[in-house]
Amino acid sequence: MRSGAKTAVIGGVFIVFAGGVGYGAYSLYGGSGGGAGATTRSAEVKTGPLSAAEIDKAAKDFLTGWADGTDAADVAQLTNNATAAGPAISGYRDQAHVTKAVITPGTAAGAKVPFTVKATVAFKGQSKPWSYSSELTVVRGKTTGRPLVDWAPSVIHPKLTDSTVLVTGEASAPPIKAVDRDGTELTKEKYPSLGAVLDQLRTKYGEDAGGSAGIELMLKADSGSEDGSGTTADAKAAADQSLLTLSKGKPGELTTTLDAGVQAAAEQSVKKYSEASVVALQPSTGEILAVANNRKDGWNAAMLGQQAPGSTMKIMTAALLLEKGLVGADKPAECPKNAIYQGRKFQNLDEFSIPNGTFAQSFARSCNTAFIKLIDDTEDDGALAKEAQEVFGIGLNWQTGIPSFDGSVPAGTGSEAAAQYIGQGTVQMNVLNMASVTATAKNGAFKQPVIVPRTLDDRKMATAARSLSPDAADQLRSMMRLTATNGTGAKAMSGLGGDKGAKTGSAEVDGQTTSNSWFTGYENDLAAAAVVQAGGHGGDAAGPVVASVLSAG
Repeated sequence: MRSGAKTAVIGGVFIVFAGGVGYGAYSLYGGSGGGAGATTRSAEVKTGPLSAAEIDKAAKDFLTGWADGTDAADVAQLTNNATAAGPAISGYRDQAHVTKAVITPGTAAGAKVPFTVKATVAFKGQSKPWSYSSELTVVRGKTTGRPLVDWAPSVIHPKLTDSTVLVTGEASAPPIKAVDRDGTELTKEKYPSLGAVLDQLRTKYGEDAGGSAGIELMLKADSGSEDGSGTTADAKAAADQSLLTLSKGKPGELTTTLDAGVQAAAEQSVKKYSEASVVALQPSTGEILAVANNRKDGWNAAMLGQQAPGSTMKIMTAALLLEKGLVGADKPAECPKNAIYQGRKFQNLDEFSIPNGTFAQSFARSCNTAFIKLIDDTEDDGALAKEAQEVFGIGLNWQTGIPSFDGSVPAGTGSEAAAQYIGQGTVQMNVLNMASVTATAKNGAFKQPVIVPRTLDDRKMATAARSLSPDAADQLRSMMRLTATNGTGAKAMSGLGGDKGAKTGSAEVDGQTTSNSWFTGYENDLAAAAVVQAGGHGGDAAGPVVASVLSAG
């Protein structure tokens, strides 16, 4: 393999060549033998780094055994986790219905061996070619010393996980023609960031949209993965993902709340950064207008992510302090360069201070200490958690229309409570949550986010216990306007007009040298929030993402 491997199919026979030496000829699932059985165990347990020859042989034995159709249990023994590998290998033939395959190994890079698969999938008289690339890694067995394939489901297919399986059959849900609020079609090809969202919409609403199912090769949640209720949390959140269509079904039309123009802007904005997410929604209705992610794994982190939101959390903290009468936007507020709370030191960025400043100035410049110094005055360790739930709807089991995480602000005590006030510690949010928080500040009342109209089904909407008090809402909006015009969000929001407000955030993450960049803002009746992993200051990376989306509204 290291000298450039080649494959050939001659009369239905599978041949792998490396460096001019044929590994052998195998009929796919024809039982010609020699694959898994070619490996013998040495009486002496070897140790130390693997040689190139050991890596080549281990990869060859596994790939030829897999392609040959050798008993899956035997092929699984060529991995370091035979119990997990066996079902995935047998399922490739028995559940995915792969009837032919040519596996072409590439040049090894150390212990990693890339390969391509060109296969045929056949089911009930329908067949289609299927190709993809994957890789395997060879390791030395801990107890045997043998070179073994380091088992991971992604060896079989790069999207396969412990909680999913490959299945070919009638699609579990008919295809959909998803359209935006004005009837513009939304496709994965034109809006690639919507891939996961469209799959989830199809899974939930395909049958109700009036279409008929076709035959497809699908990545499905594995109902046998246990968490006490039948499936893992990841599997329950996963939507069936179509990998290959053997025969098309008839799509039904599904109207979403998305806006094609805003979605296009969101797609372009996140492409400027690796690992970025953004959500835009309408404060007056809670309708989601755009969801976009730029991630290698394709995961919908915008709606399912759980991270510390940094100082964007100060929107809720400020609302709490305003409602309790502990601060006023135009009233004096202490902002020293650092503060100690129950033995833990907190400081502002570069240890700045604001002598004789107002609370609005502390908010606009994101002064940590101005917030932390007021914790004891709330006289309630759970005050922030209550404000988050009762006013901003956090943790109320949102029914957006597809799987989503609705935020978490647990009751904090001691220095942990202080960290929560500035969006660190145990606070967990995603950009959907922060866009909703901003929308609540703008609107004065929580509107549960939705991505399909409420009239589509009878799902129950989450309802906050109360609205933000009018006086606190007015002051909060004035402080967000100051942030957007003269504070940390001014540069990013400078190109926007109308009624606008913003809040920046930087969230420190263990093991990460640069903080995550967070930004949330609104312009008129459009709110958006973004996060850029390791993007630094909120206004530097996430800020331009939000501004681009708001300008498209």
